[in-house]
Amino acid sequence: MPLRVIFMGTPDFAAATLRAVHEGGHEIAAVYSQPPRPAGRRGLELTKSPVHTLAEERGLVVRTPLSLKSAEEQQAFRDLNADVAVVVAYGLLLPQSILDGTRLGAFNGHASLLPRWRGAAPIQRAIMAGDAETGMMVMKMDAGLDTGPVALTHRVPIGPDLTAGELHDKLMAVGAQLMVEALAKLEAGTLALTPQPADGATYAKKIAKEETRIDWSLPAGTAHDRIRGLSPFPGAWCEFDAGGRPERLKVLRTTLAQGSAAPGALLDDAPTVACGEGAVRLVEVQRAGGKPVSGRDFIRGLQFRPGRLS
Repeated sequence: MPLRVIFMGTPDFAAATLRAVHEGGHEIAAVYSQPPRPAGRRGLELTKSPVHTLAEERGLVVRTPLSLKSAEEQQAFRDLNADVAVVVAYGLLLPQSILDGTRLGAFNGHASLLPRWRGAAPIQRAIMAGDAETGMMVMKMDAGLDTGPVALTHRVPIGPDLTAGELHDKLMAVGAQLMVEALAKLEAGTLALTPQPADGATYAKKIAKEETRIDWSLPAGTAHDRIRGLSPFPGAWCEFDAGGRPERLKVLRTTLAQGSAAPGALLDDAPTVACGEGAVRLVEVQRAGGKPVSGRDFIRGLQFRPGRLS
């Protein structure tokens, strides 16, 4: 028989899994998501999350509590009499009462090869660290931070120029199907759980604002990995001299190149930028208020040539 599922998630990454689980024939008892948040140019409009929007389109019950810590919320969760909770990028701490509030427990879709990159930003941190591969895992949740036993794993290579946005989309599709597979095995009683290894744990902390400014004094490989790990959001940036005034330039895509000079120096119209060791070529950039363009078009569009980036 299909499982009775409580789904808990918020962004697009989670919406793909909700869609796959729902289309897989499981009964969705309720969908939990973050409450609508201010958005729009002036921040005056309350915008529902992608999971909230999808759930309403499919006629599913949606709950958006600010917290799950109260006895009332925990009882309401248990009263759904669900077989399992599926959790993907939900954004709220799940108390033990919630983890124990279904017949079979809570299963999380996590975008890393645990125990590497536990925490909030595993996709970005894997690229920023220069990892050659990552993956999706389905694990049974416990009281720790991404410490539960692993049920299923799907490995995904990280190409040398792959951005966080591109990896996000790959893992989103993989994760949706992996969760469907996990639920099928859970329904059949064949889902095996393996404890995470004790060694190799790392923490994927949230991206801090100060990390987004490009440091051209870093080796080219390190700078390149940081730029693509922050693309497209929140975006790595630098400044150039726009005719006597500094202007911010978001760098969306780079590739490794040859050349050497003082860090930040423009070596040609490709444009190639010198780093502490080696150089990178700016493949795609975006001026403040503008649209993404190729690095070469950016240089061509200027009536002057900035000597260096800072």
